[in-house]
Amino acid sequence: MALNFLSKTVVLFGHDQHLNAVSVYLPVIAHMSAIRKVVKILKAKETIEGAGVRLHRAFGYYEVPNFDPFLMLDDFRADRPEDYLPGFPWHPHRGIETVTYMFEGKVEHCDSMGNAGIVGAGDVQWMTAGSGIIHQEMPKPVKGRMGGFQLWVNLPRVNKMMDPRYQEIKHEQIPTIEISEGVTGKIICGSINSIVGPVHDIIADPEYFDITIEEGVTFSHPVKNGYTVFTYVINGEGEFEPNSNQYLHNHELALFGDGTNVQIRPNKYPLRFLFFSGKPIGEPVAWGGPIVMNTQAELTQAFREYQDGTFIKIQD
Repeated sequence: MALNFLSKTVVLFGHDQHLNAVSVYLPVIAHMSAIRKVVKILKAKETIEGAGVRLHRAFGYYEVPNFDPFLMLDDFRADRPEDYLPGFPWHPHRGIETVTYMFEGKVEHCDSMGNAGIVGAGDVQWMTAGSGIIHQEMPKPVKGRMGGFQLWVNLPRVNKMMDPRYQEIKHEQIPTIEISEGVTGKIICGSINSIVGPVHDIIADPEYFDITIEEGVTFSHPVKNGYTVFTYVINGEGEFEPNSNQYLHNHELALFGDGTNVQIRPNKYPLRFLFFSGKPIGEPVAWGGPIVMNTQAELTQAFREYQDGTFIKIQD
């Protein structure tokens, strides 16, 4: 398989508000194999966010643009209440979508547009911040248990100032199907075996599945050429590239190269992981905390509007 390389400059505006330009060399595959190979493995790192929430970050700011259109994946599964109870008090978002998938416990949510609700165990909230939302997310344990995941998805330049919107999906709306013998899946977004998930009309054309594979069975799934594909292990141990003899465990992520199919098998029963795919945007990323735009000037304007009270745009 021949590789050529292109230079791509990504503009990053970090949490410290300093502008950085990072040149990233991305492989261009001259001859694609049908089965995607694992090109990067990451171990989620412990970090602190919000008002002191301890979580594991699978990828984020420093991995741009390798996961385009995805920006970040946080794993906030926790056993100790003090790790999550501080929550995420009022903060803004612009230019992105945030996707919360709860495993245990619940999150109480409210925003500057008057929306309020609860994301309970098994539920999904797909929030398109667009032109701007100010909100808070406060974790609440149920029987002492709390945990879930939050994914950030970038928006293209033309959509960054779209009207904010929500898709609030209850657990009973998410299809749980037997994909093949020994393989079950929850379909949040995208489709498997002609069964379509409840989240729809997302610009990145994503797939988001929660997959469990029994021992001795292989999960095979077709994917679109050119789309970003990655998985994140949440239980068990598995091989994410045939005959690689490399096994991933809880809190580990596999990023795939290009191709038309992925094949995954467990090494220990059962293997459970999250599966993601999406269409890359291929635009500059200017990232300042909870706001992601294309240029430093757009970031400066967003933070200025947040300070002077004009951040939220009046919807017609």
